[in-house]
Amino acid sequence: MLERFRRHIRPTGRDGGAPARRPPERQHNLFEAAAVYVAACAENDPDRSAEAARWVSPEALSFGVNELACRALVALARERGTSPQHVARSLLGLPAA
Repeated sequence: MLERFRRHIRPTGRDGGAPARRPPERQHNLFEAAAVYVAACAENDPDRSAEAARWVSPEALSFGVNELACRALVALARERGTSPQHVARSLLGLPAA
């Protein structure tokens, strides 16, 4: 009797057997989300950037994007032999301070 009751309240798969299970989704970290988000924005791919934005909270994405920007500025500044501030202003088309 109890088993008949369980069959009625438990969702079943298409075959009428055990419940259908989806494999667990892979967890993305905030740096991966930031990298994909920024690259997608640079490549003008709104679908991909929206997907990456769903991987983490908005606060985490903001932190990751900020960290990526800081690291990119430091790398470019070293490569160019100038300050991160100069590189940032140059990338944004601002006059030298």
